[in-house]
Amino acid sequence: MAALKDGPNERDAGVVDEIVGYVTSTPPRSFFLFAGAGSGKTRTLVAVLRKVTGIGTGDAQGEPAPAADAPAVRFARELRGRAQTIRVITYTKNAALVVAGRLGTNDLTQVATIHSFCWDLIAGFDGDIREALLAMNADALQKARDAAAGRKKGGPTEKDKEKIGELETKAAALAAIPQFTYSPDRKRHGDGALNHSQVLALASWLLKQRPTLRRILRDQHPVILIDESQDTMKGILDALLEVVAEAPSRLMLGLLGDHRQRIYMDGHADLPSKVPEDWATPKLEMNHRSQRRIVDLINDIWDSDLEGRTQPKKAVHQHPREEKSAGLVRIFIGKASASAEDKLRREGLCESAMQAESGLTAWEPGNPGHKVLALEHSLVARRGDFLDAFEALSLLDPDSVRPDANGDASGPSAVQMLLREVMDLADCVKDGGAPSDFAVTEVLHRYGRLQQLPEDGEARMQLLKAYQRAVDDFVNACVKPTATVREVLAPVLRVGLFEPDKRLVAAFNDTNPPPPAPKPRELEALENRLARGWHGLFESPWIQLRRFKVYLSGRSHLATHQVVKGSEFDHVMVVMDDEDAAGNLFAYDRLFGAPLGDSDVKNVEVGNETSIDRTLRLLYVTCSRAKESLALVLWAKDAAEALSYAQKSKWFKPGEVQVIPE
Repeated sequence: MAALKDGPNERDAGVVDEIVGYVTSTPPRSFFLFAGAGSGKTRTLVAVLRKVTGIGTGDAQGEPAPAADAPAVRFARELRGRAQTIRVITYTKNAALVVAGRLGTNDLTQVATIHSFCWDLIAGFDGDIREALLAMNADALQKARDAAAGRKKGGPTEKDKEKIGELETKAAALAAIPQFTYSPDRKRHGDGALNHSQVLALASWLLKQRPTLRRILRDQHPVILIDESQDTMKGILDALLEVVAEAPSRLMLGLLGDHRQRIYMDGHADLPSKVPEDWATPKLEMNHRSQRRIVDLINDIWDSDLEGRTQPKKAVHQHPREEKSAGLVRIFIGKASASAEDKLRREGLCESAMQAESGLTAWEPGNPGHKVLALEHSLVARRGDFLDAFEALSLLDPDSVRPDANGDASGPSAVQMLLREVMDLADCVKDGGAPSDFAVTEVLHRYGRLQQLPEDGEARMQLLKAYQRAVDDFVNACVKPTATVREVLAPVLRVGLFEPDKRLVAAFNDTNPPPPAPKPRELEALENRLARGWHGLFESPWIQLRRFKVYLSGRSHLATHQVVKGSEFDHVMVVMDDEDAAGNLFAYDRLFGAPLGDSDVKNVEVGNETSIDRTLRLLYVTCSRAKESLALVLWAKDAAEALSYAQKSKWFKPGEVQVIPE
């Protein structure tokens, strides 16, 4: 309470020095920092790092560097003398860039994503990696054999035999791989290319099995600080906890996060319960982001007594800044049975209602001044009018078409030319007019096409003329409102304006009709799925592919609930539609009075996580993105029941619960 003497906004004033004390003490003390949404966690982290490395806090007030005999200065001197650094681990690339940017030049810190950290730790230990992969494959093989042997009727199925055969073949292939690489961008392929999840699993396995690796980690990085620790893979976090427990005086672990914002299944369901009793548990109680009404709402959401909830309420009650005394919250409720077109139209009416209530043009339908969050990517694609292109690309490579928090999604590898080179050329066409020769030349030069012109003068001139005709045809196709991807792509491929993927060329030249879509629950051959994807892509409207590219880049005013964790926006609309999402992980209806499903009932009985727990956290995350105003749009199976439930709940005030306009 002492901090309140300086005003309610200074409630967290002593947290930085508190954590610095844990890091620089002898022995150091590991900690878990409770840091809610908008609490200034990143600012706190950077201030701690600047202090413990002896360069001051970096605050706007310009606090001077600590005295030469201060514990932090001594600590920094010892780090430098032992050639050690503090490792800062973030969940996303963007977060790493933000921390590094705010920290400035600092040779005593290394900031990286969890995946990069794990790869830095194990890179070069090819023999150990191979052994780990073989061990994990052997474990999977044994489980497959046990499952096959346990079949009571008919013995092992063909699927069992196929899986066992694949794992046996994989074991032989792994044994022959001489070197392993990390391929986060999916641009490197082959048996030795490791993806995100493999790197995490390998680092976890090797840390537990290799004492030498644990010693290397402690010798190089006596302090490890993990941001967004609630979403850190369980295996990695458990391994690091074991390393700390093994030698607590040689390795200090600092976890920063908020278990209320865990939205990925990799993390621990209840991280606070995993924190050892002798760890410190500092907390950030302020919410610097949101207006008071929104802060009150997210507090009430987490404190709810809901049927089916198994997750403990343990958390930090947040306080808004003193000057943030306003905020607008509305929930609109309608029938889930409405058609997709009707939902889209009426969601626009909700936006108009928010505009009328707030008086802000940012709430105009389609205005990027507010962020629209849908539960699933296909729902975003439908609302953003690029569903045809999205579905086609999903058939080619479903993992590459969904923006993620890591910022690694880049679209299917086979269409990179279309999403990069061709899109850049299209950007030269402004307002439907002819592009400047300079802009086009710059794009062709950027991708090396002008450097590959023939040396013979006549041949060179003929090719340049062919390029010019192709660009003219390309521009004419681009400005045509009804142009398909095929029409836009045709002149590019005709003269080889850019270097295309062989798979794209083969598909473009394939004149066979696409195979029919499989029936529900029917398996589809890979070649048929790809053929349908290519055909759908080429026939998709070109404008849809343009919209998809904006969405993939993160620049769209549309996003999914999961991707925006860590972001903030002035105005947010959250669309909750269980029926369209067609999944069972989340169930917004059940937060508003709908009965529990059978699986939830069973999970409650044994104390396991339920859809209520997952959905409550997701709602907390989405609502806490908003700074000034928040609109919730619920499409409920029983709209009348949901409306009544919302009106009686403690979440909303009189007048905040409304029927979705007709």
